[in-house]
Amino acid sequence: MILIIDYGMGNLRSVEKAFQKLGFPVKVSSRKTEIEEADGIILPGVGAFGDCIRNLKQLDLIEPLKEFIQAGKPYLGICLGYQILFEESEEFGRSKGLGIFQGKVIKFSEQMPDPDAAPGALLKVPHMGWNQIEKKKNHPALEGMESGSSFYFVHSYYPAPKDKSLVATETEYGIKFASSIAQGNLFACQFHPEKSQANGLALLNNFGKMVSKG
Repeated sequence: MILIIDYGMGNLRSVEKAFQKLGFPVKVSSRKTEIEEADGIILPGVGAFGDCIRNLKQLDLIEPLKEFIQAGKPYLGICLGYQILFEESEEFGRSKGLGIFQGKVIKFSEQMPDPDAAPGALLKVPHMGWNQIEKKKNHPALEGMESGSSFYFVHSYYPAPKDKSLVATETEYGIKFASSIAQGNLFACQFHPEKSQANGLALLNNFGKMVSKG
């Protein structure tokens, strides 16, 4: 069973409907006992990093979540579910993350020139809309996808992993940033598969197959 963690933020129903369409058993819950029983976990999210951590703490989900990930079980982090894997975020001050990986979550510069716009125009923050990935390594979650595949983004902040070997894909938006990471059964991405049409469904299907293989 795939568990989508409900901590009061994110497109839970969109993710749930996608997995139901793909035929995988899925459940939405905020109970920590469900984490222990799950075969795979998805943590989606849209909003502020600090609010995400605060909500997880209030639900007493921090330690069960960390234990699940550290045990090497299948985990899919989407947007905030990706960012909180790192040590801290600079969003609205400084907030501590789960510290699974070393690195910080930082904001796009609002002073970067937009190469696709008129001279003097600056990149818009947040980064919103379709953009392409560049594959940096192979991973089961990315099976069948190539560099140039497009996904949907909505974010102003992005993780900067210290360990570059984690980086599964990069995306260019003024700079090249790590749009996803992968390690073992863990895959986490800044883009939203549930909003990314065929490519997004393919990625979610790949994760479902990872969970099914155990």
